[in-house]
Amino acid sequence: MITQDSIEALKARLDVVDVVGSYVELKKAGANFKAPCPFHDEKTASFVVSPAKQIYHCFGCGVGGDSVKFVMEYEKLNYPEALEKLASSYNFTLAYTDNKHNKPRSQVMDVVNSWYQNLLVSNTTANAYLKERGIYESSIEKFGIGYAPDSNATIHFIKSQSLPIAEAVNMGVLGSDGHRTFARFIERITFPIHSSNGTLVGFGGRTITGHQAKYVNSPETPFFNKSKLLYAYNHARQSIYKQKEIIITEGYLDVIMLHQAGFLNAVATLGTALTPEHLPLLRKGEPRIVMAYDGDKAGRAAALKAAKLLSASGFNGGVVIFGGGLDPADMVKNGETETLKKMFIRPVAFIDFVLGEILALYDLRDPKAKEAAMHEGVAYIKTLSAILQDRYKADFAQKLGINPSYIRLNNQSNIQKPSAIVQNNRHKDAWELALVKTVLEYPQFIDQILDVLDPSLLQFHSREFSLALKGQRDAPELMAIMVDENILSLQSEEELRAELITFLTKHYERELKKVNMQNSISFEEKAFYIRKFRGKIAALKRGELAGV
Repeated sequence: MITQDSIEALKARLDVVDVVGSYVELKKAGANFKAPCPFHDEKTASFVVSPAKQIYHCFGCGVGGDSVKFVMEYEKLNYPEALEKLASSYNFTLAYTDNKHNKPRSQVMDVVNSWYQNLLVSNTTANAYLKERGIYESSIEKFGIGYAPDSNATIHFIKSQSLPIAEAVNMGVLGSDGHRTFARFIERITFPIHSSNGTLVGFGGRTITGHQAKYVNSPETPFFNKSKLLYAYNHARQSIYKQKEIIITEGYLDVIMLHQAGFLNAVATLGTALTPEHLPLLRKGEPRIVMAYDGDKAGRAAALKAAKLLSASGFNGGVVIFGGGLDPADMVKNGETETLKKMFIRPVAFIDFVLGEILALYDLRDPKAKEAAMHEGVAYIKTLSAILQDRYKADFAQKLGINPSYIRLNNQSNIQKPSAIVQNNRHKDAWELALVKTVLEYPQFIDQILDVLDPSLLQFHSREFSLALKGQRDAPELMAIMVDENILSLQSEEELRAELITFLTKHYERELKKVNMQNSISFEEKAFYIRKFRGKIAALKRGELAGV
């Protein structure tokens, strides 16, 4: 079994927005984040993630919990399996009560990476290439650049370090076809690739001896998914959050050279186009996105695909296309840092870029081609929000040279309906909910509250109050209260005291009216309760809570 201390230490490292955001595309909504619920079919965002409470809750289907619970539900894992997956992702070593399980996370990647780095020092060909590309020694150290030798040398090294071959295969350092084992990276400059939290998960490799494939990446493993990762995101994360901007390039060297020039928010895709799986990572920090792509046919096609995806997903930013066979790395080497800075400040907005590229694909002098361009442009515009559809309809028609009436957007697929958060039909009392939230957020006030009232006095939320008093914070009703920004807790003893006096005064006034209207009790009993309630009301109006 995993020790409780180890579990608590792991949980202390987890951030629910980071964990959930690696699976679901979250959007900022006040102090919280929202998304369509991943656990039931819905079109509106009723799934809320609270960074302050470190929980998630769906107002539609009622699911909720912490980071571990989310991974359990999403990945269909049991509790220990979810803990182990999170521990692996966060490079955390769990401790077990059974000592045979107390082994650290696989060290294959780290040991091999250190070896690659040491080999680079003595490889004149690799160093000459890096120097020719303008890469400083400080960048080689910062990004952990190394060199992978021939296959036999790699296998021999792994065996000499007593590293399990099976682990090396599982981590993607070695490959196996069932008959033989071989190194994945042969005679290549290596670029270690990390997850967003800094864990080494794979490598990219650039040939320097003429292999047919110029660049290769680690294969897909349980730890390495190139469609979710961005090269150097671990280095760029703080700058991205600070500058509210991310520059996405096509290659490792572009990133390294941009960092040398002071563009510390630069990252790169891993030999693949930007995918929907990248979007949760890009949402973090809500940055403006600048796509910096080569001007060749492949680069423009990748930029067009990315711009369509990002604009339809509501991202701000634009595209910078490099002409003349240059790329960001070349411009930095040539000392054109100021020109780069100006280009990044004023990229072509995503929508303008997409529509421009669509128009460029067709000979608009040909009526049939113009009609085809119109249909492709309209199909794209329909992916945008209603306001943007209206804004770009006339603009696109003008560029096509046609009457705007031909641009028909009847099937506006992205118009969002008002939030359809499922609500219980019963009455919700704001004061009682505030009291429940106060108990959850300030348990030190519980004794003061219980001195003067118990759950039976609440008219609408006695169940939630009871659950809060018992500390059952994982109850769906309480999670809904904790993530609801419209419910405000009472944050001081003075405020709590004043609110309790008001609440209890109204309560005893209602009880007094009930007694006055009752005919089923004796005169003496009625008189007793009248005196009792009048005495409590009088004490409360004097500001006295004690003894009520």
